[in-house]
Amino acid sequence: MQSKPKILVTGANGQLGQEFRDLAISNTEFDFIFLSKEQLSIQKIDEVKICFEKFKPQYCINCAAYTQVDKAEQEIELAFQINATAVGFLSSVCQAFNTNFIHISTDYVFDGTANIPYKENTSTNPVSIYGSSKLEGEKLAFQNNINTIFIRTSWVYSSFGKNFVKTMLKLMGEKNEVAVVNDQLGSPTYAFDLAEVIIQIISKSHSKIVSWQPGIYNFSNNGIISWCDFATAIKEISKATCILNPVSTAEFPTIAIRPAYSVLDKEKIISVFGIQLKDWRDSLKRCLSKIEKL
Repeated sequence: MQSKPKILVTGANGQLGQEFRDLAISNTEFDFIFLSKEQLSIQKIDEVKICFEKFKPQYCINCAAYTQVDKAEQEIELAFQINATAVGFLSSVCQAFNTNFIHISTDYVFDGTANIPYKENTSTNPVSIYGSSKLEGEKLAFQNNINTIFIRTSWVYSSFGKNFVKTMLKLMGEKNEVAVVNDQLGSPTYAFDLAEVIIQIISKSHSKIVSWQPGIYNFSNNGIISWCDFATAIKEISKATCILNPVSTAEFPTIAIRPAYSVLDKEKIISVFGIQLKDWRDSLKRCLSKIEKL
């Protein structure tokens, strides 16, 4: 009996990793191996090699990342260790073991000064340490393994972990008024939808419906909104009663600079892999319904 193809998921206790855990239940044609950062430190190349020798995965999805955008401005070395150096290690080991590698990147590789959606080949210009570390990770991964698929995404949220949706729900439950930035535009990404799309890419390429086509791809849910629009929808769907006060970025300063415009053009992933995008509001409803049941 032929064994199932193995998918190794690193950073498996993060919000995206936990979405893959849920999806594994219904994708029984694959054998998933979930490793948290405690179980596998991708910064240690010897550990990564031992892991690959043990499991011999056909696919590796890297969900391990340093994502604390403001803290990265102080923890520069750690951010680059996890988001860049370690990604280079992981991609080189994937190359050595003939493992197809999927790495998650970010809209923060751009400076946010555009007024039309960013394409995959748009010039990058990160304005934060986090963005710079993620861009360096892309470069190292591609240098070490030309078969890597990179997926740039934006405004990721989930029923798991810490994210904007869960923060807003908490604040709306505790406060009478909440200030939310209204001059940064982007597209939310429900982590479940991102995980689902990655499984589709693997499934379609494994079954030869489409070929494995390495390179950079953009993905998010459909729609262009501000953070305040996002918060308003969270308030309406959850039936919260607090008052939302729109504020400018200048009125709500952060340690790290955020891109003012984070909209990604998704035509490439649609055409190459036959992906269907979901509306941001519909996905938000599904996430809030799941949170309500937890």
